[in-house]
Amino acid sequence: MNLFSQYKLGDLDLKNRMVMAPMTRCRALPGNVPNPLAVTYYVQRATAGLIITEGSQVSPQGVGYVSTPGIHSPLQVAGWKKVTEAVHKAGGKIFIQLWHVGRVSHPDFLGGELPVAPSALPFEGEIHTVQGKKKFVTPRALELNEIPGIIEQFRKGAQNAKAAGFDGVEIHGANGYLLDQFQRNGSNRRTDKYGGSVQNRARLPLEVIEAVAGVWGADRVGYRISPHFSNYSMSDTNPRQTFSYLAEQLNNFGIGYLHMVEPVGGRMGATPQDIRLAPIIRDIFKGTLMLNGGYDARSGNEAIEKSNADLISFGVLFLANPDLPLRFRQNAPLNSADVSTFYIGEEKGYIDYPKL
Repeated sequence: MNLFSQYKLGDLDLKNRMVMAPMTRCRALPGNVPNPLAVTYYVQRATAGLIITEGSQVSPQGVGYVSTPGIHSPLQVAGWKKVTEAVHKAGGKIFIQLWHVGRVSHPDFLGGELPVAPSALPFEGEIHTVQGKKKFVTPRALELNEIPGIIEQFRKGAQNAKAAGFDGVEIHGANGYLLDQFQRNGSNRRTDKYGGSVQNRARLPLEVIEAVAGVWGADRVGYRISPHFSNYSMSDTNPRQTFSYLAEQLNNFGIGYLHMVEPVGGRMGATPQDIRLAPIIRDIFKGTLMLNGGYDARSGNEAIEKSNADLISFGVLFLANPDLPLRFRQNAPLNSADVSTFYIGEEKGYIDYPKL
């Protein structure tokens, strides 16, 4: 077994074990509608075993970045439908990432309203708005009676993803966004049934998974975590316990995969004392485990061969190398990524990276 081995993900046949990771590209049109250029961008990378799209907001309340696509309006669904049809025609498989940023937003994105979070806690960092860089504001805590509405946003996003022709969905439970904020006790100080114990803090993520699985069937649903992530003042006093409990509970759902981001040289804001959780999660979670975090051809193959993971997702390498599987197979040179075009520009740094 290696990166080029076929893989059966539920009832989906993947031609290889290389996944294009979700990457925010900030090129959506007004109304958070996918850019027509996204059709070319994703088709160029359709040789991946699976594509996971950039995070797409499940509601206007979930927006936290300039020009990111959504999956909550008819125009957005129509824009994504063009992408899925083209990717399928090219022989690819594609999931959409369902996203709510929670507190990682600003009133500028929300019609003057405060961002929402599990708890009204200040946190560090700056955000790029259409008016330029601004400091994060202290969010407001979601009322207990608002939480069913959050679950409904994800459920409706899952329905819209089906209408747009995706093969499945990944729920964004990582990188300090809303579900991650509920999961970890550094950002969740609630005293009701959604806070306190590890079971209570996992309640919202698990209720969202249940709602989305109700639309798709569990085997077409993935969930992403990043236990080592510490940007946006994210922390947890016992990440091993917090994420072990989540992994155990996910076994009860039979979800398609668990997608875990590992630290790479501190790039994810990991602290040196962090214990590497991937082997622990691998032992607990009985389904497909996808790992991400600075993997290359050698380390990716090694992880598959040793059964440390079933799938490996590649972010920047797929961004800069549309034909990454071919380059890995031929041991060909790789294009370097142009960081200055990650979040700005039209074609440049988006669809103009050369193939072999």
